Amino acid sequence: MDASCDLEVDVNGEEVFMVDKKVLSSYSGSFKKMFSKSKCGKRNLKVIFHDFPGGAENFELITRFCYNNSKVDINPFNITDLNCAAYFMEMNKFVTGSQNLLEQTEKSLEDTRYWTWSELMVALKRCQNFLPVASSSGILEKCLDSVIGRVASSCETSPCPSVSSPDSSKFRASCDTRSSESLKSSFLRVAWWFEDLVQLDIHLIEMLVKSMVSRNFNHNIIIKFLFYYQKSRLASAFSDEKIRMVEAVVEMLYSLDLSTVSYKSLFGMLRVSLHVNINKCCRNKLEIMIGSQLDQATLDDLLVPSPVRARYLYDVNLVLRLVKSFLAKGVWCLPLSRLKKVASLVDLYIAEVAPDPHLKPSKFLALIRALPDSARDSFDGIYHSVDLYLEVHSGLSEEEKTRVCRGLDYEKLSSDALNHLAQNKKFPSKSAVEALNFQQCRLKNLLQRTNQPNNFTNSPVFHKTGSMEKKDEPREQIVLYAGKLDFSTENERIRAHIQGMQWRVLELEKICKKMQIQMTKIMKSRLSNHSNAKSVPRLCS
Repeated sequence: MDASCDLEVDVNGEEVFMVDKKVLSSYSGSFKKMFSKSKCGKRNLKVIFHDFPGGAENFELITRFCYNNSKVDINPFNITDLNCAAYFMEMNKFVTGSQNLLEQTEKSLEDTRYWTWSELMVALKRCQNFLPVASSSGILEKCLDSVIGRVASSCETSPCPSVSSPDSSKFRASCDTRSSESLKSSFLRVAWWFEDLVQLDIHLIEMLVKSMVSRNFNHNIIIKFLFYYQKSRLASAFSDEKIRMVEAVVEMLYSLDLSTVSYKSLFGMLRVSLHVNINKCCRNKLEIMIGSQLDQATLDDLLVPSPVRARYLYDVNLVLRLVKSFLAKGVWCLPLSRLKKVASLVDLYIAEVAPDPHLKPSKFLALIRALPDSARDSFDGIYHSVDLYLEVHSGLSEEEKTRVCRGLDYEKLSSDALNHLAQNKKFPSKSAVEALNFQQCRLKNLLQRTNQPNNFTNSPVFHKTGSMEKKDEPREQIVLYAGKLDFSTENERIRAHIQGMQWRVLELEKICKKMQIQMTKIMKSRLSNHSNAKSVPRLCS
């Protein structure tokens, strides 16, 4: 074929080629359309490409294909470049048979099942250099399908006990050394592809995971790979890449089965997100995933430093959002055991943040009220946290102190806590009054329980056999500290009310002691009679 150099082609600013426009136009639909509209005659033309797939090196392969009568060596190392360039230059139009480069590359792709894993990975990695074209031409999808097929077949032929959370301490505790080694070996057999796919762009990873999910791939393996991918790539990534990577991983995790996601890994990702500015929607999804497993967390997990501009020590708003996510499905849907675990965790957190001088009363009260009262059997721990908070925040007004104390459930305070509160000058006087009221109610209830009809045959200390079983009687002691309270700021009405309550409680105490003495005498007398009756044979009675 006679050739002239009447066309100058600048490829991505890398190199300039002098070619025959007639030769290239016979294979390229884009060139044919371009020059069919040109009226420049024999004058030399110039074409500038800014985004030619594969750059100057790949354009040289294309020209060789055109000048060598549609002959070029197509292999796993250049098939991606040739396919994308052929698609870019429309080398499937106006030409048929062996002259169609796009058709040749697609036919070669049918042999991917014979490629080695290394050859397949080379082709896939080349795709990420020109993703839009590779995606449009279809070669990216075919390479991904081949990769997933290889991974899936290897997982099917290998036992995979690792899917039941191999990092679980309970699981490890139940295995001996030999089984642990077997577990590790099995996981390595399943995860052999992790290291190779770590080199892929995050966009390819998203496509890969989406395809895996559509094929019902094991979610636990996908999750482990995503955490492995992030850990491997994050350190060397630039700031923008980190944001994109964290957001993409969170979105992918959120689409998977959350029950298989490790809460430790999620908290690790949360701490990473503190250093990168991920979008609010993505952060909410991460917090929802963590909140669903909040009962598995520890205090150290929750002690996340506050945002840079905030004055308080720990991120209280984060914990409030996590608790809200935990309760999102409704308290009635949660087992009481899980609810109580979270309550214990939150109580520890409240005690930890109480000494923070910058923590506002509204936030402190919000922490106390974040969980329903049914989650706590006792409010003694909350009382001690409130006591510490009021000690550190001594400058609060009486109204603010009263508002904070509204978080206490006096019915769930022990007698010791109520007694301590009644003489605690850090608390507002209204709280002391309320504590004394509850003490008085408890004493009345004790008297009502004590003042039962003298039907000793139905008494819990007697049984039909006539034997007696010792049983601890409930005893409560009322200690009044009203005289020690500071009422300098209260009016005379409250003072008179407290003094009157003090006398009523003392009278009730005296009555209660007298009744207990009488009950003891009656029980001893009844016991003596019962012993004598038991010594006489039943037939002689």
